[in-house]
Amino acid sequence: MVITRRWAGFLVAVGVWTWVIWPRFGLAIYNDDRAFDGNTPTAFLWVHALLIGASLIIGTTVGVLGVRAWRAAPKKPS
Repeated sequence: MVITRRWAGFLVAVGVWTWVIWPRFGLAIYNDDRAFDGNTPTAFLWVHALLIGASLIIGTTVGVLGVRAWRAAPKKPS
């Protein structure tokens, strides 16, 4: 399967977007009043941490695939 440079660029952009958005969301969750009960992390924090971690792994994978596809895609003749 051949991925065009346009699609490869899109995959890279999705990977970058993931790393821009999810850490900021993680900080908001961490600072939320529902994240801790005293000093003990709540299920609210753990569930969101798992979702954020999975999203970062998926976003990183998509971004890496995009970079590889970009490098492998034939360049348009000028």
